[in-house]
Amino acid sequence: MSDYLLPLSLAVVALLFACVGQAGAPGYVAVMSLFGFSPAVIKPTALALTVLVATIGVVRFYRMGTLRFRDLYPFAVLGIPCSVLGGLINLPTKTYHVVMAIIFLLAAFQMARSARMTDTHDQRAREAVPVGPALIAGGIIGLVAGATGIGGGIFTASTMMILGWAPTKRVAAVAQTSNLFTAAPALAGIWLTRPALPPQLPLWALAVGLGGLLGAWLGARHLPAKALRYLLALIMLASGIRLALA
Repeated sequence: MSDYLLPLSLAVVALLFACVGQAGAPGYVAVMSLFGFSPAVIKPTALALTVLVATIGVVRFYRMGTLRFRDLYPFAVLGIPCSVLGGLINLPTKTYHVVMAIIFLLAAFQMARSARMTDTHDQRAREAVPVGPALIAGGIIGLVAGATGIGGGIFTASTMMILGWAPTKRVAAVAQTSNLFTAAPALAGIWLTRPALPPQLPLWALAVGLGGLLGAWLGARHLPAKALRYLLALIMLASGIRLALA
């Protein structure tokens, strides 16, 4: 049963996250944890799937004209090398579960907050991202993203939303690109250690790719982003509680 249920679950995760401009890494980690995979397998697999869906999302935002180099580069300067370093860090299983539980709970809070505060946020947002603080944030985000196997998008989005550094659509574009430029280098760093990639990865990648394509299309044209953010907040809350009790 898990041969079919797992790729289907991953596809649904990719669809839901892609609808709101994310690559789905927290969801992939949660699903694989629930199916009993070890961090040694979860981390490189989640990064590989994140790279795939993030690429789809970046193309979408570029075509929409919401991706600005001026918003992006401060996060990338230190984010890329620090994500490589993070990819070389292997946390013990128990520590990994605790760290991920904390991240999921914080992400659930921020996702719900962003759904409630979208209109107010856009009215107060800055026109330009402050370079110095974004450089520091990008380095920290890259290190954490690489160490956990989660792309930096969820952290980048939270930082930009809390500090009001850009309107929502531009935040989503930067966050999705952050997923790509942190996950890809982190995966490259892990590759040097010969990661334990599962033989089912091509099937999972196909499922996630289809889910990401459908989610990007639905999110851009049909589904209410606010409702989806609340749904994702519930999913991450449940995942955080599940990992905390593991």
